[in-house]
Amino acid sequence: MVCDSNILIYAAEPGDVLCRPFVESADATIASVTRIEVLGFPRFSILSSEQQGRLHVIVASTIEVPLDDEIIRCAITLRQQRKMSLADSIIAATALEYGVPLISRNEEDFKHIVGLDLRNPFAAIS
Repeated sequence: MVCDSNILIYAAEPGDVLCRPFVESADATIASVTRIEVLGFPRFSILSSEQQGRLHVIVASTIEVPLDDEIIRCAITLRQQRKMSLADSIIAATALEYGVPLISRNEEDFKHIVGLDLRNPFAAIS
């Protein structure tokens, strides 16, 4: 499975029970751009050192899928089909190219993608 950035961020919260099982799974992966999104967002510096540390640990302990030519081609195709962010196109393309589910709370960002197995851990509680 590919975990979207928001899943890692929720999993880093104390007491999280919805997302942590996904990131702790042996088959959890992240797209290369996810590390940039999670550790490079503008307000990262205002997080507590504990929060920063938890995010660093989660990112470091999750397998990062390298950005390769196949993922790039798929991301280009996705962006040509419909307006979407570069990061979302890379994350979705990573899941598509590896044939694994994408775990994300942001269903709206991905629901239009044909063939993408999108799973929202929050859907059951909504």
